[in-house]
Amino acid sequence: MENFYDLIKYIFLGLFQGLTEPIPVSSSGHLEIAEYFFGLEIEGMSFALLVNTASLFAVLLIYRDDIIRLIINGTAYLRSKDPEAKSDFMFIIYLIIGTIPAGVIGILFGDFIEINLASIKTVGITLLITGVALWTIRNMRGRKSDGDLSARDAIIVGLAQAVALIPGISRSGATIVAAMSLGMKQETALRYSFLLYIPVSVGGMLLGFSDILKDPYLDELALPYIFAFFSSLVASYFSLKWFMNIMARGNLKYFAIYCFIVGPLVYFLS
Repeated sequence: MENFYDLIKYIFLGLFQGLTEPIPVSSSGHLEIAEYFFGLEIEGMSFALLVNTASLFAVLLIYRDDIIRLIINGTAYLRSKDPEAKSDFMFIIYLIIGTIPAGVIGILFGDFIEINLASIKTVGITLLITGVALWTIRNMRGRKSDGDLSARDAIIVGLAQAVALIPGISRSGATIVAAMSLGMKQETALRYSFLLYIPVSVGGMLLGFSDILKDPYLDELALPYIFAFFSSLVASYFSLKWFMNIMARGNLKYFAIYCFIVGPLVYFLS
């Protein structure tokens, strides 16, 4: 019975993380909420890594055509300086630049954030902040496309991604808010945000691989972990597809309203 309970619990948590990862409401914050209000303790060190890797696979699958194009054109520009491939080459450079802030801040302050800011009260406050940010840009319609980005844009969006290391600050929300505030079109902001997720997620996966090998619960929870992984993969895929449609319609205000409701509730009920 206990093994069955673990299986159901991790499937639920995988679905929960997968549904909230792509949308601007903070998956890490919602896992804190699930643990606190539903009494769902997450054993072991591998769960977060596995479900985030599952979300990474979903992003790779959805943006596979963009990734293949960037690789082909980026390589072509390096070889021949083809002017038609320059835009994609520079987009890759801006993805690299945008990755640096979160990597540096994560290494320097990751432990501090985990020890001092990983609380349910923090999640209540930061969800409210996320809501305010989303409400601010709800009606913005930028003009910058992929070829119009600059190093300044990459640095600012990268800093926004670094801020999202704080539980309750949505990574997708922070980067999309920053991107749209800089005048990016919704489609460009969304694509840059989720392509920027790839190197950060890959880095976290590589750095955390040793945690899986040292996880004392690995043998006991191998099956629940596997089910959580695939639950998160499926949920992340359909959640991101849904979010892309929401972005196309310009309905970010609904996520802001959600954060306005859930943030204070979490803070005052915890």
